[in-house]
Amino acid sequence: MAYFEVYGGRPLGGEITPQGAKNEALQIICATLLTPEKVTLHNVPEIVDVLALIELLRNLGVEVERIGEGEYSFCAKEIDLGYLRTEDYRRRGSKLRGSVMVIGPLLARYGVAYIPKPGGDKIGRRRLDTHFIGLQKLGAEINFDSAGDFFEVGAQRLKGTYMLLDEASVTGTANIVMAAVLAEGTTTIYNAACEPYLQQLCKMLNRMGARIEGIASNLLTIHGVESLGGTDHTMLPDMIEVGSFIGMAAMTQSELTIKNVSFDNLGIIPAQFARLGIRLERRGDDIFIPRQEHYEIESFMDGSIMTIADAPWPGLTPDLLSVFLVVATQAKGSVLIHQKMFESRLFFVDKLIDMGAQIILCDPHRATVIGHDHNRRLRPTTMASPDIRAGVALLIAALNADGKSIIQNVEQIDRGYQNIEGRLNALGAKIIRKE
Repeated sequence: MAYFEVYGGRPLGGEITPQGAKNEALQIICATLLTPEKVTLHNVPEIVDVLALIELLRNLGVEVERIGEGEYSFCAKEIDLGYLRTEDYRRRGSKLRGSVMVIGPLLARYGVAYIPKPGGDKIGRRRLDTHFIGLQKLGAEINFDSAGDFFEVGAQRLKGTYMLLDEASVTGTANIVMAAVLAEGTTTIYNAACEPYLQQLCKMLNRMGARIEGIASNLLTIHGVESLGGTDHTMLPDMIEVGSFIGMAAMTQSELTIKNVSFDNLGIIPAQFARLGIRLERRGDDIFIPRQEHYEIESFMDGSIMTIADAPWPGLTPDLLSVFLVVATQAKGSVLIHQKMFESRLFFVDKLIDMGAQIILCDPHRATVIGHDHNRRLRPTTMASPDIRAGVALLIAALNADGKSIIQNVEQIDRGYQNIEGRLNALGAKIIRKE
């Protein structure tokens, strides 16, 4: 198991470029299963979760070629459906949350899919009902082997229909869209997720020959086609990395430029950081964060305490709530962080409390943070990363702390952030990876 030694209290400076978007990459890579023709992907983040999914597809029989750094071609001409019943597939798929999105493409193209109960972050219950109810409405039959935690999905022919999703699930919407593009007739999906990464998937599918209308809205209309062809696609920069770097600059009182952020696809993220009092400037497609001695949390117009909560797009992504919480520990003022979507995502705050942060964990979904206003730094400590996003939040906290902190289980951070210590060390941080 690897761990980080983090020597905090050092100002950072310079420029950093975000990696390709992890959440987009997982959808797009699964979509390459929809065609026997070559699909070339650019700006692919070479992180643990993405590389694990690429290896899964390679074992399924997809011809995968690494053309260059962050550039891959996929050709799913022949798929080994027998591999879906192997123990190796069960083992690999159960470790990777994104593996659930192979169901839609395999079902659409081959009429059958198998998937083990997927793994991923330990952030509470993450149900798959939206995926399966949507596929059932298209005509699929689902059987669950409770003894083996294994799903079998089959359909002789998918048929378009109307559906109202019970939640605007991103991966659920992606799975249903990928199944519907090859279904017979027209599918209408209401309460569909509409975040930029889902928009990217729909745009790529249209370039491949799909007929999807309503992109960027929560009402998608999909006219089924007989087959799809190949295409080229470039991933957006990862908005979670962009937000992490904004928070890191504020916590370390650093001047930082984040390059090529695709600002128009960041949605409410910059405005929410501004509510914490963090100044940032848009410079073309870059974000400049000046050095700030202090940043003060706004209050609502009636004077009540500020609340920052996650919500489906165009609301604030839940993946950044951990970063907002840790950044608030050094702000002036108080804020209520309300994590609505996952009941275990705030449980890492006990580690911040050990570091001297003033946080009241109200319940599994809400935490009140009383900021230090940079009057005293957090204390260094030894801690373990429970999930990807909490892991990077703890790394930001350690960069603020005055002394050496140890972060264990950094494999969790590696799942979502590529060479994070090398990239931050280039800005002046001192992070040492050890086994």
